[in-house]
Amino acid sequence: MKKEFNKNLADLNTFGMSITAKEFVPVTSADQVKELVKNSVFKSPFFILGGGSNVLFTNDFEGTVIKNEIKGIHLITETEKDVTIHVGAGENWHETVLYTIDQNWGGIENLSLIPGCVGASPIQNIGAYGVELKDVLTQVYFIDLESGEERSLSNTECHFGYRNSVFKHELKNKVFITGIDLCLSKQHSLQLTYGAIMDQLSSAGIDNPTIKDVSNAVIEIRQSKLPDPRVLGNSGSFFKNPVIPKSLFDEIKKSNPDLRSYPAGDSHVKIAAGWLIEKCGWKGKKIGNTGSHAKQALVLVNYGGASGSEVLGLAKEIIRSVKETFNVILEPEVNIV
Repeated sequence: MKKEFNKNLADLNTFGMSITAKEFVPVTSADQVKELVKNSVFKSPFFILGGGSNVLFTNDFEGTVIKNEIKGIHLITETEKDVTIHVGAGENWHETVLYTIDQNWGGIENLSLIPGCVGASPIQNIGAYGVELKDVLTQVYFIDLESGEERSLSNTECHFGYRNSVFKHELKNKVFITGIDLCLSKQHSLQLTYGAIMDQLSSAGIDNPTIKDVSNAVIEIRQSKLPDPRVLGNSGSFFKNPVIPKSLFDEIKKSNPDLRSYPAGDSHVKIAAGWLIEKCGWKGKKIGNTGSHAKQALVLVNYGGASGSEVLGLAKEIIRSVKETFNVILEPEVNIV
């Protein structure tokens, strides 16, 4: 392992924040993580960095940033109906999706173009267009940062919820994810319930879509809404879509018939955070070097030279505004450091 000191992370986070890490260590294997445990690296301040697409750095990091670069994709089992594959946590998520499509394995095509690395996917239980990681994940592998032991959890043991998992709670900062297992289908059952996908396929004249067609449709939709972080710094959706009591939803809906919603159990409803933010007048609004994106209010951007504190300040103002207007509390989806 090669350790670097006072490493600038501007190119390693999609917000493009020019902050430095006191120490920086890339790891490419579970054994290297165990060595860091043995050397007590995780006893001092540390941060595990993947693709840098779901993090907002607000200050220089006075500790060790460990970059997860554990790679590899291999087949574990195969039947007539499905396959189970193991994917290293340092693999790029979107490239992994494209690989599975090339193999004609279905199940994660709706999750195309989600930024970041595979290791972050179970933490967030990433999801889009009617599909969540929990629908296909069978196992998560990790190193216990106290003992250095290799362990794993099944799908059920991960306690997946909406953008949530055990890795955000009981196991937060206690494990280093090294890889995941996915069960993918060879007999495809497409998830087309989100109207935007059907509209995109229809406009392309596709009546009998393949998993590749669905992936292309999702990519087109996302590219039309979301700014490229290589051009305009951002971390995608900054806030979670809030899940609120049905009574509050009914109250808001009375005066806002255009409110978008999704089922979330018998007594709760999930509503669009972007809609709330837009209704409060933030969409396209620029404040200093940051702002809410003109095409998608849910995306906070760095127009160039913004500090992490500046973006965080905007996020707090948006949270306050939505709370005052709708009595709904927005929660950041982004990891704020």
